[in-house]
Amino acid sequence: MSTRSSSFHTLLSLDPEALAIDDLTRAFSWAELDHRVARLRGLFEALGLGPGSHAAMLMGNRAEFVELVLAALSSGVWLTPVSAHATADEIAYVVRDSGASVVFVDPAFAAVIGASNASCTVIEVGEAFDNELETHRAIPMDAAGEPGATMVYTSGTTGRPKGVRRSRQPDLVTQLDASRRAGRVLGLDGRGPHLVTGPLYHAAPLGFAVMDLLNGAPMIVMPRFDESRTLRLIDDRRVRNTHLVPTMFVRLLRLPAAEREAFDPVALTTVLHGAAPISPSVKQSMIDWWGPVLVEYWGASEGGVVTLVSSQEWLDRPGTVGRPIANHQVFVTDEHGHELGPDADGLLWCQNTSVAEVFGYHNDPDKTARAFRGPGTYTIGDIGRVDSDGYVYLADRQSNMIISGGVNIYPAEVEAVLLEHPAVGDAAVFGIPDDEWGESVRAAVELRSPAGDSAVLETELIAFVRERIPPFKAPRSIEFHERLPRAPTGKLATRLLREPHWRDRSRRI
Repeated sequence: MSTRSSSFHTLLSLDPEALAIDDLTRAFSWAELDHRVARLRGLFEALGLGPGSHAAMLMGNRAEFVELVLAALSSGVWLTPVSAHATADEIAYVVRDSGASVVFVDPAFAAVIGASNASCTVIEVGEAFDNELETHRAIPMDAAGEPGATMVYTSGTTGRPKGVRRSRQPDLVTQLDASRRAGRVLGLDGRGPHLVTGPLYHAAPLGFAVMDLLNGAPMIVMPRFDESRTLRLIDDRRVRNTHLVPTMFVRLLRLPAAEREAFDPVALTTVLHGAAPISPSVKQSMIDWWGPVLVEYWGASEGGVVTLVSSQEWLDRPGTVGRPIANHQVFVTDEHGHELGPDADGLLWCQNTSVAEVFGYHNDPDKTARAFRGPGTYTIGDIGRVDSDGYVYLADRQSNMIISGGVNIYPAEVEAVLLEHPAVGDAAVFGIPDDEWGESVRAAVELRSPAGDSAVLETELIAFVRERIPPFKAPRSIEFHERLPRAPTGKLATRLLREPHWRDRSRRI
């Protein structure tokens, strides 16, 4: 193969006239997409963005987002997607910390990027951008060149978030081959349309969609999640693969019965889900409705997918997030670092047996060192257990743990029980200060419909939990909210609920 290849579709043997991407505003064939990406490589060159350099982008779900990712990938550039919900201060921090010399924005975020006073070149996409793009020379893709990558920032549960730099292959064609193989392991084989429902700035929706795209799947990008529109798109476009989070499942299940019954899931093959715990009843309902197409994963931005579980495996072992994929192992240690046997709860460690330096935190070698305990062996701070057959079960994030009277309590377990109650639409559990116990368990609940006497319902819910798990884990108090704060990725923003209770305290646990 020549080291110089003009486009993705020639390198990947794809039909140039086939649909590559449709953001429901504009659609591009592979030939059109490759033309635009080649011009973007020319723009990168004019901006001084070459192998090893950094850029950022702040934009919603639109075709340019994917085009910039492909241009960075094929130019050796580190590209950081910034959350569309970031404040001006957060944007300024990420741009500064990442070392981005250029930020690409869409018009919706022009004001906030201006308020951030980011000291870099700002380029706004849109009609004028399209016209300027055509003035730059089209640079062919170099299959032997250094590959680029996205550098996603962690959610920052403690301290400032950090950029995650995943390991890369030595050249672009090897990187593309690795991405395609990884996609096929997940069922993202490129044989049908891939629907993007979540924000592309998040690692999972972006990563999975690009894997499927590089296997030949046309990418259909929703600007934002809407449950009714999701069903229509899956039906109309005969969507084969997608990624959803548990809150999306809940909203889909709440659609009117007639709308749900009219939906035909026959084309669906793989519905990946992860990023947040899922209620067993919600997952069972989705499998009953859509069939055994749900594939749950466990992993993180740092190391990618580590475990997978099919619908049938999950039905046989409810609650598991699966077994490690090829070239991966998972084991558990206690607080002193000693390995534990089957079914013992502790800190989960992932071992990539084929890659020694799986990732690093940008500008933070100390944090990187703390995450590892040997070549390819790292933790993302999750607590759980591994059974005798190698299936992994999660308890919670280490950082979410409540210590009450010296006993460890993991909120995810309590939240899952609360979500089983018919009145509860969403639930968050966290620790609040308690002079006797150190911390006591508190729940914040979003109801499916307005309740009468909240005091009566609080008593009922606490009793409901105490009947299903050890009573010491049950909340001692419950607060009711019209809507619980969640990130678009589906993760609960528990910190916003927890912080007011600790505001006047010198400690946080």
